[in-house]
Formats: sequence, structure tokens, C-alpha cells
Amino acid sequence: MGPGDRRAGRARGGRHPGGGARGAQCRGSGRLGPGAGGSGRKSGRPGLPGPSRRRGRLHRLPLLADLQRRRRLHHGGGDPDRGAAVARRRRSRVVVKEEAASSAIDVVVPAALDGQRADRVVSLLTGAPRRVAAEAVRSGAVLVDGRPVADRSMPLRSGQRLQCAVFDWSPSAPGPDPSVRFGVVYADDDLLVVDKPPGLVVHHGAGRRGGTLVDGLLARFPDLGELAGAGVGDPTRPGIVHRLDKGTSGLLVVARTPRAFESLSAQLRHHRTQRRYLALVAGTVAVDRGQVDAPIGRSTRRPDRMAVTPSGRAARTDYTVRRRYGGPVPVTLLEAALDTGRTHQVRVHLAALHHPVIGDDRYGDARARPPALLEVLGRERLFLHAWRLTVEHPADGEMTWESELPADLAATLALLS
Repeated sequence: MGPGDRRAGRARGGRHPGGGARGAQCRGSGRLGPGAGGSGRKSGRPGLPGPSRRRGRLHRLPLLADLQRRRRLHHGGGDPDRGAAVARRRRSRVVVKEEAASSAIDVVVPAALDGQRADRVVSLLTGAPRRVAAEAVRSGAVLVDGRPVADRSMPLRSGQRLQCAVFDWSPSAPGPDPSVRFGVVYADDDLLVVDKPPGLVVHHGAGRRGGTLVDGLLARFPDLGELAGAGVGDPTRPGIVHRLDKGTSGLLVVARTPRAFESLSAQLRHHRTQRRYLALVAGTVAVDRGQVDAPIGRSTRRPDRMAVTPSGRAARTDYTVRRRYGGPVPVTLLEAALDTGRTHQVRVHLAALHHPVIGDDRYGDARARPPALLEVLGRERLFLHAWRLTVEHPADGEMTWESELPADLAATLALLS
């Protein structure tokens, strides 16, 4: 299918019901946080169990003036003058070498930076690009007074201790890689929808410098490279407006033009897209419908993980039971609908309900890794599939695409009774 090809908005599978309307508030095992579950239509999708019938309740600053240089650790050793000289060079230079560049800081936030965003401060003190500093925050590498920074926009205060572990920020530009395999569900001049297989990382990042979906996209759709030249989005991830985890399969929309990028980004920002997942979770989910309304942010105990935390960003996930299974282990097939799109949202919210996604060794306990199912599913695969996607096309109005359950997930379901 070429870039100019158009297909019907519903690309695969039969019609499947959307999520129900929110109703009265309820508490207990059916939900976490304020909000409500609701009713919905019966599934007409072939090959998958339908919803259960049971009802449940549901500018740059003079930043070094007050800096305590003796605590600056990167490349300065214990010599304050040498550390300051390195800091000055780092702020003014442009990195042109291909080898990795890294930085580490351990400082007391000076008065000159009081009230500045965490990612801006990290960028100023290390010389790293702003987007890389933001990624360092997101990955849990930045600590304030010993605790991971949960939000890159968090304002820092004079006197706080700011630490940032060594991180690699050397440029890593994507390039065409025709060996990357993925499905294309739909393509036209404005956007395309891909069906991402499990195990494929979406874009370059820490520890990943090739073989990503973006590299494959550039091989098949070279025009995506023009977005970077036009200053649209992040040049290391042209066209990417949202992501799927490495172990998650399913639908992902990619922008091909500036107007599509702006439109899709605004839809995601204002929660006007519809993204639905199928998830097999550990245990028997008691209620038929529910909503998890709980903020997600960086875990303070495990900086490499996300968690439900009061300091996090608002996140809401609606879920509906499709079928409950009793053997060989108790599990439940859910359909989850995202109202927001936080990192690892579905996984974190379902784990908070004590029903982790099968195969999830980051957020799940032993129940999420039953040997009988992992023999078929594999040990680096989540039973999590983005099966339905609805967006507003910038030219053609609302469009919906669907993706069939992949063979490995279908085979896993076949084991259940």
C-alpha cells in the first residue's frame, strides 16, 4: 500500500462497542478514585468474548553565581576552579562528535535558579538539550532532596539538593532501516496507522540507537524526515505523537504533515482520541465495569518505575470485563479505554487494582507470570494489545481502525477455560 492509498476508516475486524457512559460514583474493588463506571452495548466482535452480562458498581540565567562548586561532580574532580571552567565550556559548546556525552551533577540549587523548571535547570547545568534533560527526568535519573522528580515542569527552590546520575545525551539521529518489520493498516498524505508488533521499540532513547519503529518508518515513508527539517516535533522521533511500550502490540497513529502533527497532538492533549486495549489480567475481577481515576507519576521507591502517587499527573482508565476464566489459573480478559495517556498507564492502573497484566514483570507479582501461560506468551511479552483507535482526521473527519488479536495472544486465550 503506497503513501497515497486510502482505505475505509474501519480497517480491520467487525464493529466493537465503545465504552459506556459514566454513571454514579462507587467505591470498592470495582474502582479506584472518583468517577464511575457505566453501561455499554453488547459486543459484536467475532472471535473474542463479549462483555460480561453481570452488573457491578461500579533568556539564560547567571546560574553559577551562587552555585556550590565543590559539590559539582562531573569532570571537575575536587578542584573548584577546574569544575567551574568545565561548566563554562559545557554551557557554550556544541557537541559535534559522535561519541557519547554524559554528565552528572550534585549541587545545591542557587538563588538564580529559584522557581525554574526541573528540566530547564538540568539542561542549564549539564549543557544537555532540553528534550534530553526532560527524558532524564522521565527516566528517574534526576533527584531533588533524594527523591525522584515526578514531573519535569516541577519548580525547584533555592537550597534544594539537585542530583542527576550520569546519562548519555549524545545525538542519536534515526535513519532508514528496511529490516524493521511492522504492519501498515492505513496510509494517506496526512497520516498513517501502523500495527506495531511486540518487542519493537517505537523510537530512539536511552540505550536504544537503532532498529526502532521510527527507523523502519523512515525506510518506508521517507517524507517523514521532512518534518524534522520543518521544525515539527522532536527530530529524533518524526511524526510520533504517542507511543506503545516495547512489549505491547497494536495500533499507533503517525503524522506525515505539520497540520496532521498539530491536529493529532491537540487531540491527545485534550483527550479527544479513543484508544482501547485488550488486557489479560491476573485474578478474577469482581465487577463488570469500573474506572480507575488515580494520578500517575515517578515512583519514589523505584525511580525506574511509574506509580499511583498524589504528586503525579491526572490519569483515568475505564475497563470492562470481557470474560472471566478459571483455569489453568484465574484470569480475566478486560477491555481498557484510556481517557489520558500517561506512561505505562494501563499497566500501573490495573496493578493498583491488584490485577496486574499477565506477563508484566515490572508492575506485576508472581500471579502475573503463570508458567502455564508464559510458555505460549513468552517471557518478554505483555498480554496487552491496542486493538482499536479512533482519531479525527485533519481532512476527512472521524476515522476508526481495528487490529485483530495477534496469534500469540489468541493462542494464550485458547489455553483458558
